[in-house]
Amino acid sequence: MKYRMTCTAAAVAGLLAQATAQAQTTGDAGTQVEMLDVVDVTAQEETRAVTVNPADFQAVMESTEILRQIPGVDGSRLGGHGTDPVIRGQSQNRINILLDGAYTFGGCPNRMDPPTAYAPPTTYESIRVLKGLQTLEYGAGGAGGTVLFERVTPRFTGEKQYRGLVEGGYRSNGDGWDATADLAAGSEMGFGRIIGSHTESGNYTDGNGDEVRSAFRSNMGAIIAGWTPDDRSRLEFSAERIQLRDELFAGAGMDSPSSDNDIYRLKYTATDIGRVVDDFRVEIFRSDVEHVMDNYTLREPVNPMMLMRAPSTSDTTGGNLVTAIDSRVGRWKLGINVLNNDRDAIRINDFNDKTNSLLWPGVSIDQRGAFAELLYPANVKNRIIAGLRYDYVRSDASKANVNPDMPPLSPNDLYAIYYDGAQAKKRTEHNWGGLLRWEHDLDSGWGNLYAGISRTVRTADATERFIASNAMMPGMRWVGNPLIDPEKHHQVEVGAVVGEGPWQVDASVYYNDVSDYILRWRYHQPDNNATVYKNVDARLIGGEATLSWRLTDHWQTGAGIAYVWANNDTDDLPIAQIPPFSGFVSVDYLADKWQAGARVNAAAQQNRVDDDPRTGSGLDTGETAGWAVVGLYGRYAFSDSVAFDAGIDNLFDKAYANHLNRANAFDPVQVQVNEPGRSFWARLTATF
Repeated sequence: MKYRMTCTAAAVAGLLAQATAQAQTTGDAGTQVEMLDVVDVTAQEETRAVTVNPADFQAVMESTEILRQIPGVDGSRLGGHGTDPVIRGQSQNRINILLDGAYTFGGCPNRMDPPTAYAPPTTYESIRVLKGLQTLEYGAGGAGGTVLFERVTPRFTGEKQYRGLVEGGYRSNGDGWDATADLAAGSEMGFGRIIGSHTESGNYTDGNGDEVRSAFRSNMGAIIAGWTPDDRSRLEFSAERIQLRDELFAGAGMDSPSSDNDIYRLKYTATDIGRVVDDFRVEIFRSDVEHVMDNYTLREPVNPMMLMRAPSTSDTTGGNLVTAIDSRVGRWKLGINVLNNDRDAIRINDFNDKTNSLLWPGVSIDQRGAFAELLYPANVKNRIIAGLRYDYVRSDASKANVNPDMPPLSPNDLYAIYYDGAQAKKRTEHNWGGLLRWEHDLDSGWGNLYAGISRTVRTADATERFIASNAMMPGMRWVGNPLIDPEKHHQVEVGAVVGEGPWQVDASVYYNDVSDYILRWRYHQPDNNATVYKNVDARLIGGEATLSWRLTDHWQTGAGIAYVWANNDTDDLPIAQIPPFSGFVSVDYLADKWQAGARVNAAAQQNRVDDDPRTGSGLDTGETAGWAVVGLYGRYAFSDSVAFDAGIDNLFDKAYANHLNRANAFDPVQVQVNEPGRSFWARLTATF
């Protein structure tokens, strides 16, 4: 199995030669690491984008399971689907996630459906990951990084006027299978494309042989139509629907019978326009989510009088305009971003048809932003990237005064209890961010060095600001803070990508000082330990390193490590839900038509935890033991267009859990979900 990662160094087109750099891929216990010999230096400002091809992974894998194999990227498991990505210890909207250019915000306050849940990986050509802040282009926030799911339909230019891909896979643990069909046809003037996929799995078993509630079904269909009058311009429209059904979550008190997402996109791109304006891109998108979770459809209710159901909607509209302009001082990238998200969610007791809570009371968050970046070539070996960003944010909760049926406490009543009489009112923010980065190419094509500083401002999301989950027992309440201030991340990062001949090393370290970090916390009052939010000062320090070595024409090996240390300086406590020191080691044998390999994934014990709800947040279950798992994998290519992949994950059926977990949104008890035990998998892929 080939898991490809590529890195590109920013430069002015035609100014710099090729630089030797790492191109590494990581997979889980059944994924091969392949190192590319050289990396093209291009005019992209995204200097360390890690690119993976989802088709190169095991069968029946969701998007975050792929992402969490990259050093510095992890995931918080709640069940078998909807694992929430974490980059450099940062999660939720500290990460910008775009699905082929569109933002999607899930419908579950407890993130059963993060954006990646609506991104079946085999329906995308590539996934790019930008760790840390590398560009201001993709909107506000994103201090932890940016994840770009991308579809690219090449223009039809030859005699062949169609192309396609079909594949199917099976995984033994959970009796899961998936199938994807991707068909396109057209001419030089335009094309049409249809994509469809289905994935389903039952409950998997962990290494102890215990069944874990993790079953799910996913259906996806998309149509794409494009007008391509020449190689330099393209107009494209797409519409897709993703249906999630019967999702079971071991880490929650509810499951999700249904979750639907409709996405519409309109894009226009033009390149090489003239001597001054080089590139131009306009994107408009709409994403509508309808989500339902309850505690009785897919499980036996504990109390027949407490049949709780929470329907919700999350509608997102936005657009981007970005242009690149060449000037005497360098290459400018200028753009504006518009983003609006409207969320509504209630909780109903279906035993008596009474509303219990207005979880998201008509929440609306509008963001309008503009940015400018300059890539300045100081000389043939040195370049500077500098940028400035401004964002105007407006938030409101139009139903904050509405009383639920029982108990009759409105969201504003709850806010007043926990935040000194605070009320939900229209609020605006003026947020400024920026970056400054230096890159230096080493002699003799050895690679490059880089260093950068940045400021990123992240506004509170709908849950942090306005969640209003009521309960008869105050300790089970979950209440947002309408007065919460936005986070300000101040980061410094230094690194190097070096290599000579058969070996390459990519290493970086970073320091992130955060003012007004938005921390999920406890109220810490007698008989009232509700979940609340507050601002604190925080620090995150960490780094990643990867090594690859081509030992012979047929043998290669790779390794990678990542670590992040995060601290709540205000209360002098560790920040909860931070991954421990982790890494991998792999060895692979490559032949003409077949290849095989083995990989060990491992994590150290995590003993920096915040697990006491009486003194901290209590969001960690406790310390998590270290673990190591082994995977075997192989591929045989019958021809250039047909290939068979197979492997074994968790070869020794190890019982273990990832440290990251998510609690039931309406239960103060934390749950840690074990990872799958041994699993055999296979996939057949054909292209034409």
